[in-house]
Amino acid sequence: RAPGPVALTAAADEAVRRARETGIASVGVRRTVHTGAIGYYVSRIAEQGLVGLGFVAGMPNMGYTGVKGAAVATSPLAIAVPARGHAPLLLDMATATIALGKIRQAKAAGTPLPEGAAATADGTPTTDPELAVMPLPLGGAKGSGMSLAFELLTSVLVGAPIFAAFHAGDRKHRQNALLIAVDPAAFGDPEAFAAGVDDTLGTLKGLPVADGAGGVFYPGERSAAVAEERGAKGIPVAPKVWRELTEHADRLGVTAPRLEG
Repeated sequence: RAPGPVALTAAADEAVRRARETGIASVGVRRTVHTGAIGYYVSRIAEQGLVGLGFVAGMPNMGYTGVKGAAVATSPLAIAVPARGHAPLLLDMATATIALGKIRQAKAAGTPLPEGAAATADGTPTTDPELAVMPLPLGGAKGSGMSLAFELLTSVLVGAPIFAAFHAGDRKHRQNALLIAVDPAAFGDPEAFAAGVDDTLGTLKGLPVADGAGGVFYPGERSAAVAEERGAKGIPVAPKVWRELTEHADRLGVTAPRLEG
């Protein structure tokens, strides 16, 4: 029942420590509460010059091909690869077509959802955010299969199954995770690896830009630029969110950060 960020940060650091000794290490985390963005933890591994991989399994809240109603979780996968002359590659994706938060945003804004992205409680696809209660798997059977595989790699592997227990009636919220750290030095010259990563990313960036595209980007590139900008200029917060934050801060006796603009 540890907070997910506490447990997974400790797991990432442990994976790095062990991988430096053995070349590769995997660390399982079981029965935490919400983990947040799993990309943060594999990025923490990549900051140490290692390749980071992460999987999370949670409570079923997504459809599964051929099943009526919610069956599996929107379990994410994240991969971070360190680079030398570029921001690290960071692939951070869920197995769902759309995030639950996006469904809530569409409901608040009164805008329709994309086709094939969400479904009603009985699994019927819908574009109406008022009727949508769950996302549909990314790529149909592909997203379904990935989510089920992540349940086996995390929950079952660490002795804390979620899927079977959930469908047997145990609805207590919990998550499991598996973080893997790989030291490039175990496979050869780490400098050659770093140069190869830069060459790969540079080659991609140099490919012809398609008509109408704003550029060629690799996973994590734009988010790294946003993080740098916000680190220098601050983080934009919606008025409603800021009001809620300050109300909680006042109630708990916490001094809120200074507001710019």
